[in-house]
This record gives sequence, structure tokens and C-alpha cells, in this order.
Amino acid sequence: RLLQFQEVADYKGQKLAEQIFQGIILASAVIGFAYGLIIEQFGWTVYIVLGGFAVSCLLTLPPWPMYRQNPLSWQPALPETTGETLQKPQENLKKKKHK
Repeated sequence: RLLQFQEVADYKGQKLAEQIFQGIILASAVIGFAYGLIIEQFGWTVYIVLGGFAVSCLLTLPPWPMYRQNPLSWQPALPETTGETLQKPQENLKKKKHK
């Protein structure tokens, strides 16, 4: 199914999603590293970082309403024209003949 315009995040929403994603990844990496260092198990570091990745994906990938607060103003659609009257810009240029 095609996305409708109201389902797409705007530029400020994309920036917010990116900041949230990076913040959660950074926090989970620091917490995971500290916890893995304390208990001397690197596996827990990986599990915590993967958990942070899963949480950040859940919060940033769906088009939540908080990412659609500043909708884009689209240009109005052009009226449809028939194919005969519509010419490509390249066809309007004079063709140069090479010798």
C-alpha cells in the first residue's frame, strides 16, 4: 500500500527520530559496557546493546504522531495534459549535426 501524505514524517520529525535513535544507542552502549565490565561478561554488553537497538527501532521506525507535528506544504498538482501537447525539453532544442 502506498503511504499517504499524512503518514510521512516531516523534516523536524526525522531529525527528532534520529536524535532519539542515537541517544538510545549511545546510552545502551555505555550501560552495556559498564555492566559487562563489572560482571566480566562481554555477552551481556552485546545483549544490552541489542536491546537498546530494538527499543530505539520501536520508537523511531513507525510514523508516530510526534514525528508529524510540522506537515510539509506541497505544491498543487499540475493539471493533466494530453501526450501530444506535452513535449520533452530535449525535443525543443535544435539538434546539432556533427560533421
